[in-house]
Amino acid sequence: MVERQRERTLRWMLLTAVLLVIAQSGIGMVVNLYVVVPGRHPGAKPANYFAGSFHSVVWALSHGAAALTVHATLGLALVVFVIGVAIHGLRTGQRAVTVWSVLGGLFVIGAGFNGASFLDFNDNISSLIMAMLAFAAIGSYSMALFLLGQAPRGQDGGRRVQEPEPHKVDSA
Repeated sequence: MVERQRERTLRWMLLTAVLLVIAQSGIGMVVNLYVVVPGRHPGAKPANYFAGSFHSVVWALSHGAAALTVHATLGLALVVFVIGVAIHGLRTGQRAVTVWSVLGGLFVIGAGFNGASFLDFNDNISSLIMAMLAFAAIGSYSMALFLLGQAPRGQDGGRRVQEPEPHKVDSA
């Protein structure tokens, strides 16, 4: 019963992750088309990537255009959420679901780093990589959702089927 509840919770979390990444991608498109990130802001063109990215994200949250602020806020919340998805994936004990859940989380986190890079250096390649990683995350979470609750496979790749009990033949 507990296992079934865990799967149900993870199923909802995976669906939510897919929908949030789709929403985040849509907001990212709005930012890409309608928001101009100035070349000079705290964190722009940093000597230290992590320190610069921190300042860039803080700037985006506090002084960015509304769409950029929403995009950055949802991105940070999404990172926390996908870590929870990965943890729940691990708790299912289903290796494939775990792998796809963790991989999806890594793609989301990678997209976040490229978002910070876009704020830091304003290079279009960072925006493209961010979008591609979002697509990869959607694919990963979709695979985990598809595989969740399926019967485990045997070592030969086929489904495990319980062998029928051998019939005893009476020699009477």
